[in-house]
Amino acid sequence: MTGPVVVGVDGGPAAPDAIVLGCWLATALGAPLIVAAVHPAPAALGSGRVDAEWVADRHRAALEVLDAARATLGDAPAEYRTIASSSAAHGLHDLAEEVAAALVVVGYAGSTAERLLAGSICPVAVAPSDPAPAPGSLGVIGVAYVDTPDGRAALVEAAKLASRTGARLRLYTVVATGDAAKPFLIGQDAERAFLETARETYERSLEAAVATVPDCDADWQILPGDVVDTLAGLAEVDVLFCGSRGYGPARRVLLGGVSARLIRRARRPVVVVPRSG
Repeated sequence: MTGPVVVGVDGGPAAPDAIVLGCWLATALGAPLIVAAVHPAPAALGSGRVDAEWVADRHRAALEVLDAARATLGDAPAEYRTIASSSAAHGLHDLAEEVAAALVVVGYAGSTAERLLAGSICPVAVAPSDPAPAPGSLGVIGVAYVDTPDGRAALVEAAKLASRTGARLRLYTVVATGDAAKPFLIGQDAERAFLETARETYERSLEAAVATVPDCDADWQILPGDVVDTLAGLAEVDVLFCGSRGYGPARRVLLGGVSARLIRRARRPVVVVPRSG
């Protein structure tokens, strides 16, 4: 994380939450803050004057959105930009590439957040609606961890934030229970043996992962239950990092099943990290 933190705002109810989260992340990382509002670009086959007037009206609306963002941020330093683009996600993608963003932050507003995640070049932070307590007040940075390239990439980025803030780094691995844990096994004894073996494997991988971040005060937990429900219900973290499926040489995000459901349901902000290699 070396570039600015970009916050995308649209004037909706989730925008203030994204602004608060983005400001905290930028301050914690020592990064510049850019607040951006995307408005429609002129259509390639527009209707001349009518099209131009509509685009100008949308530009004025974007400026009003930025005025509201200024009121939310108060005296906090930030750069404000309007972007003309075919969609909010596309405009934020372009801006992130232009400024080599460290993070893009949005409020969860359905399709924009998910479209942004489907191809971002950098981690994307999604603020839940009406989060409480405020980011940074709990002193714990969480990582949804499994020993895969996705999980390791999430750990690296989470460790950077934990190191900068002095927060505890906590790794979470969820062990599924019930039928989800043993689709090919029958009987309680087989289930118990499967879960015990899985737990031992996870303990070893978590201990090894903690050893890779010696500059952080780190610990780990293994939790039973449904993966998404358990992670989404975490209330003790300031933010939860998770990996995504990566694709192509550009190392962009491709939203996977777990991360997609997690950002819809999480009680705390979630940062989805593209695979690093």
